[in-house]
Amino acid sequence: MDKKTILTILAVIILPVLAFWGVSFSKESSAIAQSGNKPQVIKFSSTMCLECKQVEKIFKEILPKYQDKIEYISVIVDSRKDMNHNLIKKHKVQLVPTVVMINSSGQECKRFEGAVSKEKYEHAIEGLK
Repeated sequence: MDKKTILTILAVIILPVLAFWGVSFSKESSAIAQSGNKPQVIKFSSTMCLECKQVEKIFKEILPKYQDKIEYISVIVDSRKDMNHNLIKKHKVQLVPTVVMINSSGQECKRFEGAVSKEKYEHAIEGLK
């Protein structure tokens, strides 16, 4: 084999791996670092969970009202490999749905495990600073 063939084979094997790693890393790091000075609302859910679907409906309804006030992050937890997500580890999420609210200083100030009413979510979001 000549050098050109070896380089081509390495490129075909290595480039997709590097591209995947780069995309995965940028998603997680952007979700963590993107906050700026806005409070964050992080929703951990699963596509197979009925309570999660209820929470998703509530958030679709109330989020447009708060889109300028908060940063919303949704983390889907559907498989064991998803459990390695940095935000899941950082916030010690053990069940879904879980909604974590973080103030503009970066401190967790409210946590909901399980579905709660639309009013409770709105009241908590309004209290975020």
